[in-house]
Amino acid sequence: MFEGSIVAIVTPFKNGRVDEDGYRKLIEFQIENGTSAIVPCGTTGESATLNVDEHARVIDIAVEAVNKRVPVIAGTGGNSTSEAIALTRHAKEVGADATLQVTPYYNKPTQEGLFCHYEAILKAVPLPQILYNVPGRTSVNLLPETVARLAKFPEVVAIKEASGNVGQMADVVRMAGENITLLSGDDNLTLPVLAIGGKGVVSVVANIVPRDNADLVKAWGQGKTEEARNLFYKILPLCKAMFFETNPIPVKTSAALMGLIGDEMRLPMCPMAPETLEKLKKVLTDYGLI
Repeated sequence: MFEGSIVAIVTPFKNGRVDEDGYRKLIEFQIENGTSAIVPCGTTGESATLNVDEHARVIDIAVEAVNKRVPVIAGTGGNSTSEAIALTRHAKEVGADATLQVTPYYNKPTQEGLFCHYEAILKAVPLPQILYNVPGRTSVNLLPETVARLAKFPEVVAIKEASGNVGQMADVVRMAGENITLLSGDDNLTLPVLAIGGKGVVSVVANIVPRDNADLVKAWGQGKTEEARNLFYKILPLCKAMFFETNPIPVKTSAALMGLIGDEMRLPMCPMAPETLEKLKKVLTDYGLI
């Protein structure tokens, strides 16, 4: 159910508020171009700077706008288990199909603490749960042994793996592959992750090239390895450009240059440095996006 090109969708702002009309248009753009599922309130959606009411509203809009055409995987993680439970409960009540649960950040729990955190959420709110491991942001690494323990729960259906360690991801497949779907959490590694048994990607770059990204994952699934490889190398310069500065600054800037959204960040995210912006424009121009 949770496979393919899944977009970690940006949250557009207008005059300091969530641009609800712009957000709905982004969702239509994604569905029209083959995206398999929508993730509101992920890292790319600037969840860290949404207040509680905004967080809930963004999920509400996503569920309403998608209208069951593709799954909605609501980002409801937090470094407080009780807060994650509250956000997850809201997501379930409004009709989200699953939640994306980042490892608790800053407080650096042990592996046992991580296990207990996820267990508490799924027991409080039974809803399909996608684990999210991104140690570069959270300072804690969800190890394959812990993933295998969690994968025994029927609610734990997938993991978004953004450790950058393909060997670790292979261990997830080896130890828990029958019980959990591996999803790449890094566009730069989509093809390698598919090659070791992954079933898709939770993508940043899909915000601006949803069709090519969807076709890449689809081609691999159909055994068209050469087509998938060609698409991967076509997209790769864009993937790298999305991290010229901290995500989501480059992808929001790209979407604005393409006319998809307004060019507005929320502090502490800020506009790109002029020299980096010129580099980004060149990559977008070379791809034919602007």
